[in-house]
Amino acid sequence: MSDRRAIIIDTDPGQDDALAILLALASEEFEVIGITTVAGNVPLPLTEKNARKICELAGKPETRVFAGASRPLVRDLVTAEYVHGKSGLDGPDLPEPAMPLQAQHGVDFIVETLRERASGEVALCTLGPLTNIALALVKAPDIAPKIREIVMMGGGFFEGGNTTPAAEFNIYVDPHAAATVFKSGVPITMIPLDCTHKALTTHERIDAMRAQGTKVTTAAAELIDFFERFDEDKYGTDGGPLHDPCVIAWLLKPDLFSGRDCNVEIETGSELTMGMTVVDWWGVTGRAKNAHVLRDVDANGFFGLLTERIARL
Repeated sequence: MSDRRAIIIDTDPGQDDALAILLALASEEFEVIGITTVAGNVPLPLTEKNARKICELAGKPETRVFAGASRPLVRDLVTAEYVHGKSGLDGPDLPEPAMPLQAQHGVDFIVETLRERASGEVALCTLGPLTNIALALVKAPDIAPKIREIVMMGGGFFEGGNTTPAAEFNIYVDPHAAATVFKSGVPITMIPLDCTHKALTTHERIDAMRAQGTKVTTAAAELIDFFERFDEDKYGTDGGPLHDPCVIAWLLKPDLFSGRDCNVEIETGSELTMGMTVVDWWGVTGRAKNAHVLRDVDANGFFGLLTERIARL
């Protein structure tokens, strides 16, 4: 077992997913065993293609990319082209990928990897709906105790939702998958909108990234330029929240974040609040704590880390 931390990134790229993947691939602390893709921001044929585009942009075409679930467990797929553009990666003009998609299904890859690796060796970094992770846990319950942790971007509580008044997009797309994951007993760090909405892509921060002047930082700045326009319009802020890279940043520098252990339950019964993450922040229910929920981030420290690392690629 090396001193590099083994991770699987499960993702639905997405501009902010792309920046999270770039941050992981730029950081020698990680062994990125593979990237599994899921339907979410855009349908699966685009998310698996976008993941490969990002690996090639990073100069890491040897990274293994797998296609996973093409739809949620129970509900119809909801996508977010209105945020991410028709391709899911609108902004820079990235070439069609030359690197192959792996033949194995993403869920089978997750199961096989966790069975092969030592207990507590592999962490799952989830940037999209939790469909693949839930399917893996249902198909192979024996993997649950082997997962080091699940670090996930998803949910919201004090901040409310961004897709409905109650629900954040990743959880809303597949609430039944999220409920399965939160009941699994695997250690979870949840990075909700309450935290990510404090990591804003201000002009100053994006200018600092663009000023690095590399091919990758220029493309990253162009991804953010496109991505932030929707949230700037919606929230009236300078810049939009950069959600998914918080997952990788937390693993690299947890001291940039703060939060607390809570019980989190997922609403799957009510259409009004479908996909709501009910976070017992104040400990009023007496239910067992099943997640470490982050609420704050040192935004300047976060963007400094992101820019410095992506400039290495």
